[in-house]
Amino acid sequence: MSAARPGTRTHRLFTVLGRAAVRRPWWTITGWLLSAAAVAALVVVFGRPVDDDTTLPGSSAQHGRDLLDEHFPGAGGATGTVILRSASGPVAAGTVTDVSARLSDVAHVTSVAPPSAAAGTLTADGTTGYLTVQFDVEARDLGRDVIDEVLSTARTAAGPGTEVLPGGVLARSETDTRRSEALGLAVALVVLVLAFGGLVAAALPLLTALLTLVCGLGVIGLAGHLTAVPAVATTIATMIGLGVGVDYALFMITRYRALLSRGAAVPEAITATVVSSGSAVAFAGGTVVVALAGLAVSGVPILTTLGWTAGLIVLVAVTAAVTLLPALLAVLGPRVDALPVLRRRRAAAVPGHDAPPGGHSAWGRLADRVTRRPWPYALVSTVLLAVVAAPVTGMTLGQTDAGDEPPGTPGRAGYDALAEAFGPGVNGPLTLVAEFPEPAAPVAGAADPRVGALVTAAGTVAGVAETQPARVSADGRLVSVRVVPLTGPGDPATVATAAALERVPAPGAAVYVTGPTAVKAALAERVGARMPYVVGLVVVLAALLVLAAFGAPVVAAKAAVMNLFSVAAAYGVLTAVFQRGWGVTLLGLDGPAPIESYVPMLLFALLFGLSMDYEVFLLTAVRESWDATGDNRRSVREGLAGTGMVITSAAVVMVCVFGGFVLSSSPVVKMTGLGLAVAVAVDATVIRGVLVPAAMALLGRANWWTPFRARSRQHIHEVAAGQDAA
Repeated sequence: MSAARPGTRTHRLFTVLGRAAVRRPWWTITGWLLSAAAVAALVVVFGRPVDDDTTLPGSSAQHGRDLLDEHFPGAGGATGTVILRSASGPVAAGTVTDVSARLSDVAHVTSVAPPSAAAGTLTADGTTGYLTVQFDVEARDLGRDVIDEVLSTARTAAGPGTEVLPGGVLARSETDTRRSEALGLAVALVVLVLAFGGLVAAALPLLTALLTLVCGLGVIGLAGHLTAVPAVATTIATMIGLGVGVDYALFMITRYRALLSRGAAVPEAITATVVSSGSAVAFAGGTVVVALAGLAVSGVPILTTLGWTAGLIVLVAVTAAVTLLPALLAVLGPRVDALPVLRRRRAAAVPGHDAPPGGHSAWGRLADRVTRRPWPYALVSTVLLAVVAAPVTGMTLGQTDAGDEPPGTPGRAGYDALAEAFGPGVNGPLTLVAEFPEPAAPVAGAADPRVGALVTAAGTVAGVAETQPARVSADGRLVSVRVVPLTGPGDPATVATAAALERVPAPGAAVYVTGPTAVKAALAERVGARMPYVVGLVVVLAALLVLAAFGAPVVAAKAAVMNLFSVAAAYGVLTAVFQRGWGVTLLGLDGPAPIESYVPMLLFALLFGLSMDYEVFLLTAVRESWDATGDNRRSVREGLAGTGMVITSAAVVMVCVFGGFVLSSSPVVKMTGLGLAVAVAVDATVIRGVLVPAAMALLGRANWWTPFRARSRQHIHEVAAGQDAA
């Protein structure tokens, strides 16, 4: 809600926050600066470990991996690949020996397996081979310094005649978001200058957003020492932190300037801003956090992690908006409009109070047209959204791999080299695990007929390129066979091969197929099965929040349905661009890429929460006009006219911030950035600017029907009293 009702706990809480910012602003500012410095120092000292290993408790593939860790102790460290390739003939034996010896001396390297034709790691002509490097630490603890040392040592030992390429964990690249962040901040500054007309007012949202990122991302990074946090979590948190950090500050500053322009004193203006727009920001942030919390029921650890990391950055952004920003405003006072670069315009109203009729602005004229003839606008906008969302009917979930990265990246170069020399399946091998009730005999070998039969049966499965010699655990109860499929890890045919391998005959033994490819395939299956539950939970929770805020069931249901439209539009664009390849080359990729299985579910939670932000701000302005006038059409018109400019400015900032991340080399980050940018753009224009007001105009007084009529009337009197007091 935009205005905490007088006399409520919420009203008292935000009144206290506003007055505290006025009385002791430097204490608040100093506290934020010290917190940011402390978090940054801890990150510098302890680092930010990431873990991109996918786990899926309860799945067959995960159980197979757990069995391997249990029966082959010491083999759980990270494994990397160093690829040697010569264009002038076979790689010299001396080169291989030298590289192997020197890599063995690198810190954390426990073993190096040189290329071998017998093991299938050296081509028949000897021009390409790869060494398997085993480390004594897990991938999350393998620092960038160790990876760089391994690769530089290999290149030095190989000499100028042999090309050295990374593979496996050694091809892991740090997702550099600095260019995306800089672009987003630059565009945000331009938008804010246009909105506020001055550099000081425009700089404040950027300052609060940057401090939000330092504190929020620092805590997320430090949490990597306690739990698995994938690299993409930091990237997504950066997107969300920049977007909501700037947006929330924009709403607050616009409200503050509007109060100043009407002659309010600085202390009263700050307190009123925190009570009205501050409570709206807190409610809007709460809807985002609640939506992200819905990911916890997915049963997918990576989604749960992405949910709490993004939710944490939103909480920090809300806290900064209602504490740090008011303190900065208290220090600046009327100087918030200093350093003007454009002719100052009258500050637009934001949800809180005093939404102007606005018939003279562009948004006011649009509001007049939409509310006067709602049916044509509702039909045209619905058809447009249906066309944009149409490709979603063909969406399939899959998994990206290094072969989907832009050409020229280290991971892509190593992937292409191995695929060209050994076939695409070598980049995504499967591990067949068989658990025998009786130990294999002899324990040290594969002479047991059951082991030989297992390897033979695996080699005859359709889609298998080759099988490698079986490994038998020390207790003889577990046998593992490395299987190389004919197709790459992102190919749906590989998933079919993995399923067929689980059905190989092994009398008396339990058979599992594991490995990163198998785990990700199981993840896609689980996401598809759990998606309806997550969608249902998020929709219901968000609708209940709107119902609690406005007490109007029709408005709450309408808000949920409208947000589904923006999500569907984002899904449609993702399917068209990435799965069908329409314009994908413009994003830096050289062809279609599968939609990563967890991205749609993550996008749903994020988009539903962010879309509800704009819905709440618009509905608050409409509700206030309705409480004052009782005229539904006029209320819708005034609400849209009064909030259109500020919502548009906020949306432009978010679109540019999210769109900037399309520049990332990671296909997953590209998908997330594009999906968020499209959904916000559609939501702030077609949905919030046309479809919502048209629908509300058509529904008429039914919008505000409530079973709590006595409470509703009391609320109207309280709001009117609060406005009179202000």
